[in-house]
Amino acid sequence: MSFRPCSRVACSEESAATLTFDYADAMAVLGPLAVQREPHTFDLCARHARLTAAPQGWQLVRLRTDGPDAQPAAGPDAESGSAE
Repeated sequence: MSFRPCSRVACSEESAATLTFDYADAMAVLGPLAVQREPHTFDLCARHARLTAAPQGWQLVRLRTDGPDAQPAAGPDAESGSAE
């Protein structure tokens, strides 16, 4: 897989996770890096993935990004707040 930089402005770190928004369900899903860049998704470096929060009133679902299978992470699976 070729180098894909973080989608955050002024960040040149390598992407480690992909953030997708489901507007109909007011849900943001942060999961493993997609195999290829997809429109309407955001590839994030490990630091920005860790600091990401869902927009107010939205649910954030974090899937494991440290293994081959995308299993829901342990602990609370929803957060709310403002995005960095």
